[in-house]
Amino acid sequence: MPCTTILVGKKASYDGSTIVARNEDSCNGEFCPKRFVARSAPEAGSVYKSVISHLEITLPEGGMPYTAMPNADLKEGLWEEAGFSAHNVGMSATETITSNERVLAADPLVRYDEKTGTPGGIGEEDMVTLVLPYMTSARDGVLRLGALLERYGTYEMNGIAFSDADEIWWMETVGGHHWIARRVPDDCYVTMPNQLGIDDFDLDDAFGEQEESLCSADLREWMAAHHLDLTIGVRGGHFNPREAFGSHSDSDHVYNTPRAWAMQRFLNPHAGPWDSAAPADDFGPESDFLPWCREPERKVTIEDVKYALSLHYQGTPYDPYGTAGSGSTRGRYRPIGINRNSQLAVLQLRPDVAPERAALQWVAYGSNAFNALVPLYANVEQTPAYLKDTTTRVTSENFYWANRLVAALADAAYGACLPHVERYQEALTSRCVALVLECDEKNGDLAACNQAIADECRRQTDELLDKVLYEASMRMRNGFSRSDN
Repeated sequence: MPCTTILVGKKASYDGSTIVARNEDSCNGEFCPKRFVARSAPEAGSVYKSVISHLEITLPEGGMPYTAMPNADLKEGLWEEAGFSAHNVGMSATETITSNERVLAADPLVRYDEKTGTPGGIGEEDMVTLVLPYMTSARDGVLRLGALLERYGTYEMNGIAFSDADEIWWMETVGGHHWIARRVPDDCYVTMPNQLGIDDFDLDDAFGEQEESLCSADLREWMAAHHLDLTIGVRGGHFNPREAFGSHSDSDHVYNTPRAWAMQRFLNPHAGPWDSAAPADDFGPESDFLPWCREPERKVTIEDVKYALSLHYQGTPYDPYGTAGSGSTRGRYRPIGINRNSQLAVLQLRPDVAPERAALQWVAYGSNAFNALVPLYANVEQTPAYLKDTTTRVTSENFYWANRLVAALADAAYGACLPHVERYQEALTSRCVALVLECDEKNGDLAACNQAIADECRRQTDELLDKVLYEASMRMRNGFSRSDN
């Protein structure tokens, strides 16, 4: 899926949390209704079957309850996307990434063969379901998924994030069976826009102490056999996976790299020159050299994460809603906050909070330019119906479709609706955070707090829908009154 990811290390975040955030976006021309659910521990010995690849895997022992963001329509499988396990370990899967012909020739993707009935490998549909309930740490999640990839392969290139209270790891698949993973520096953030992103990897560490780097067992030999390392000069065991395994196509420069540019421009505004650089220069929106990770200019908040993952190039000539550009610049690059956002999941593990309260799964549905992000406790047995019981039928009775309706109406009357949307975003998020803080202070019931947050979401979203419906209706092209004569 064409998603966007941001990762924030614990020393880069405002309160010492590890933060993993990703937009899940649907394919062009379709909606993908999403749900927020709590799963019971999977039954050991039961068989998981993938819809897309027809792969069957027997589930192991040791599974635990977890939260997830599955599809409402199961025609292509679960697609559970993001959540926390009862061990307070988080996983977000996946960021679809790009590769090149050399890699895919050396290790072809493993796709389902309909003629022979041969199963394919694992993919985004499967990864959370097969890994998250069994993870004991972020590092363990990398190793568990790595073992599955080496055994079964994959039919697509993906990036996957794993987090616990101390570490965040970012994993990228390489061809059908290979993978690399790097620990996110504690004082940095990472931006990922549908491209293979890691730009520095220490093979010596990956095959030695494994402090900051992990990889598939035969990666070094496989790279050598197929001449994949493009590094000029010797730098110990370091090389650039983005150059070796990634792509720099013309479509990347329109669809992918500008999103990394927009996020880094926001979080490091003085690193520039962001706005005066030519598109392909080091600080331009089409640069091939934007770093995988940066130290931010100030500590990063949840509000920063939401804003970054809602960006549509505000303050630049590329904003489709703006007036600064021209017809040739507005809409040139693919926005982050796009009409096809399905859900945003922000996985926050808070320090200095009781373990059962530490994990907050922040949720937003629909286009991020017009929605609000709300926190929900993860260690619960049930989630509120307003966020859980999403239907495939359009209705204002659940949070997903209500936000879809708001976005479509507000987009059509952007200038008039924007003040309503901005007031809603501030009011709803602040009220829901206040409910969490109150629950923490009083040692209150987690499920009851989640329900109070859901009730607040319904009340304020209904009010916003009323306002944007009025504004859009007043701008209908067949509007006419007697005073118009």
